[in-house]
Amino acid sequence: MPQSTNSPLLIADSNPHSPITEAYRTLRTNIRFSSVDKPAQVIMVGSAVPGEGKSTTAANLSIVYAQEGKKVLLMDCDLRKPTVHTRFAVHNRNGLTNLLAGNYQPHEAFRETGVDNLTVITSGAIPHNPSELLASKRMAGLLEKFRADFDIIIIDTPPILAVTDALIVSSFSDGVVLVVKSGKTKKALVQKAKSSLDHVNANLLGVVLNNKKREDAEAGYVYYYGADEAK
Repeated sequence: MPQSTNSPLLIADSNPHSPITEAYRTLRTNIRFSSVDKPAQVIMVGSAVPGEGKSTTAANLSIVYAQEGKKVLLMDCDLRKPTVHTRFAVHNRNGLTNLLAGNYQPHEAFRETGVDNLTVITSGAIPHNPSELLASKRMAGLLEKFRADFDIIIIDTPPILAVTDALIVSSFSDGVVLVVKSGKTKKALVQKAKSSLDHVNANLLGVVLNNKKREDAEAGYVYYYGADEAK
């Protein structure tokens, strides 16, 4: 049986009974109810700018889905500043970029995480053309295969306003969760990120307000709001 990650950033694994972990479970539930007619299988987690906690949210959301018994794949599609391999303490010698280059078969890029039911694909070597790789037919083919092999696919991306990568990823995702750091991100930037997602017809499931002080609300540090809250 895989061992616990014991990473303080992966609180859903290291402390499954904490209020923060319960908030991630609430996020999982709200995603499910936001897409009742067509359940979201491929979920992109993004943010307007760096430092808002999107990668931590993606990792912990993946864990709570896996704890539910779902077969989960977490993909690091941040091909510029990847973090999944460091969070789960796995090597990054080969990963998504190697798959897109045709150098490996998909199963050769799978990494066990120490969390039952959760597999990750790290970024692989940082390429000179990340946007082109993500927009390739090979990427579309990989996603179709992974849809058949996994119940839930969570995708971590670069910030939406920094480069076009996240918008490309949103086009083949069933839904997008936008992470906003409380007290840090200017409203205008959040609105601009939402407008960018709307422009490519992305399905915005909702917004996570991250790093909210507990005395300001009752449910913990991470909160889920309907998509209208970003307007």
